[in-house]
Amino acid sequence: MRTTATIFRGFVEFLILWITSALAILALDKILDGITLQSSDVGVTALATLPAAMILALVFGVLNTALWPIAVRLMSWGGPLLLFLMTFVTSGLILVLALYLVPVAEIDHPFSAFLMALPLSLISSLIGGAVASRSDTAYRLMLVRRQRFRLRREPRPADETPGLLCIQIDGLGHGVLRRAIADGVTPTLAKLVRESHTLIPWHTDWSSQTGATQLGILHGSNHNVPAFRWYDKSTGHTSVFSNPRDNELREEERAEIPGLLATDGASRGNLFTGGAADNVLVVSRMRGARLGGGAGYTSYFLDPSNALRTVLGMIAEIARELRQSAHQRRRDILPRVPRGGVYPFVRAFTTVLATDMTVSAVVRDMIQGRSIIYADLIGYDEVSHHSGISRPETLSVLTRVDETIRLLLAAAAQADRDYRVVVLSDHGQSQGATFRQRYGESLAQLTGRLCGHSVEQPRKKAESEGGLYAAASVNAAAESEPAQARTPVVLGSGNLGLISFPAIDGRADTDAIEDRYPGLLDALRTHPGIGFLLVARPDGSSVVLGADGSVDVASGVVTGVDPLQHFGDDALDKARRTDGFDNVADVMVGGAYWPETDEVAAFEEQVGSHGGMGGPQSTPFLLYPADLPAPDDPVHGAQSVHRILAGWRDHPLPA
Repeated sequence: MRTTATIFRGFVEFLILWITSALAILALDKILDGITLQSSDVGVTALATLPAAMILALVFGVLNTALWPIAVRLMSWGGPLLLFLMTFVTSGLILVLALYLVPVAEIDHPFSAFLMALPLSLISSLIGGAVASRSDTAYRLMLVRRQRFRLRREPRPADETPGLLCIQIDGLGHGVLRRAIADGVTPTLAKLVRESHTLIPWHTDWSSQTGATQLGILHGSNHNVPAFRWYDKSTGHTSVFSNPRDNELREEERAEIPGLLATDGASRGNLFTGGAADNVLVVSRMRGARLGGGAGYTSYFLDPSNALRTVLGMIAEIARELRQSAHQRRRDILPRVPRGGVYPFVRAFTTVLATDMTVSAVVRDMIQGRSIIYADLIGYDEVSHHSGISRPETLSVLTRVDETIRLLLAAAAQADRDYRVVVLSDHGQSQGATFRQRYGESLAQLTGRLCGHSVEQPRKKAESEGGLYAAASVNAAAESEPAQARTPVVLGSGNLGLISFPAIDGRADTDAIEDRYPGLLDALRTHPGIGFLLVARPDGSSVVLGADGSVDVASGVVTGVDPLQHFGDDALDKARRTDGFDNVADVMVGGAYWPETDEVAAFEEQVGSHGGMGGPQSTPFLLYPADLPAPDDPVHGAQSVHRILAGWRDHPLPA
């Protein structure tokens, strides 16, 4: 119910915004030559145009409230880029309409109305935040209160099960988080750990990347997912988790399993829907007409100041990236990777626009009282790929993620429904100079040289997972081209490599590979940048090959030096599970891991990487309310996390 205090606070906010908007119009009237406010005889020259400014500010505000939601819904069918650009045009058109309805000013140059509308939106944003305090969180919480008035809500039953909000910090390893808590980088998460929540690690499958993890968590199964991208011999198709159609197929394959979000759930910023009917920035739904209004992102633009705030934030982020990358080059900080091209824009998208839109949607979900919400904050993962997993610039992004979580916790406290908040990650990241940097050639080039001919590989050099949201529809066609019939297909996912031989029918075994490509397996297994190979034998069994030994996959019997000894106690179980996939590559390549430095050599051009085994990439975290049932220790695999979250989703209030 609306309390007297809430109504009074809303009225005060309205008065402050109205007065400050009027003062802003007065100032802009002096600056812009194209608009002249009418003067009135008030006895004070400086205040002669104040009545006109007050009237114009009031009418502009009322029209914005009435017309903006309609305009946004109409524009949304043109797609997100058009909507983002048209928000600025629409503000100007609404101001022109206000000037037409209440002729309190003369317009010499209509373009001046657009120039006036933009700073007006910005001033509303800044002043709105200052109503409570000077923090961005205060501004956003003010928007929460506004949405509470706009949205229709039924009274919540007294015995209602609390909602479950799952916040995924993409790519944040358990070890990095523990250090961040100790060093004061993440004060919000530190407060949760020390007062109300329990922090534990969990262990990914071999494929330690968002596609495999989210498919397992949201849809209950990540069977037949060997990597971020893989080649299917039976179809000649290369599947990749940045392709919306491929992701949609992965969901269809699991249609018989109830999704985590199937009942009154919401999916925000993820690769998959989890069965939710309501989705925002979900890659599996970024196809065709669903790139328009059906994509679910329009609610973010219902407040006209959002687009302006976001574009200013993106500009600042691009400038920050250019400065930080120059600092790395100037100081010769190693390892590092090139950070030019479109990457500064991708970083701005992931750390600003995608985050803002996701948070806006989650806040709305909690106000509406949804039963379960799963949201992915992808900024840390993207910056880690290019900057390193715990360097100062990366940790500064993590601090902003922590601030975002503080906002969501505060918004949850204002929701009518109680919410349990779980924070988790989908994988960690491991650091190190890339395979190409260390050895002068990529895994694909090495394989091609050993095989005696060129190798088919994706056109896009290295695709970080954080950037896949921005590039999803653009790169889908290039990533999915069928391989040439007679050449090996070599794909990389962090320090996990996949080599397939289309010229060899079925799954190639050691004899078939040796017969066609003599010496290939021996050259790969002894290469210093390769830790081990998983390959089939002629008798139907499989073996893990290392430089000085091997492991029988079925029995676990080691011959010579165990090639998996530095990859974790569960390394053989991970290899055994992947070996049972229908689409396992002919040769699964585990990149080298150096425990003395905790480094890997990624087959992609990423200084912080994940996708395989070795180091922190395989150990994400789970942070959950201490009053929920503790999961089994240890937690292995994304499918186990699905069962845990489903249990917490349905966990009743204590008696």
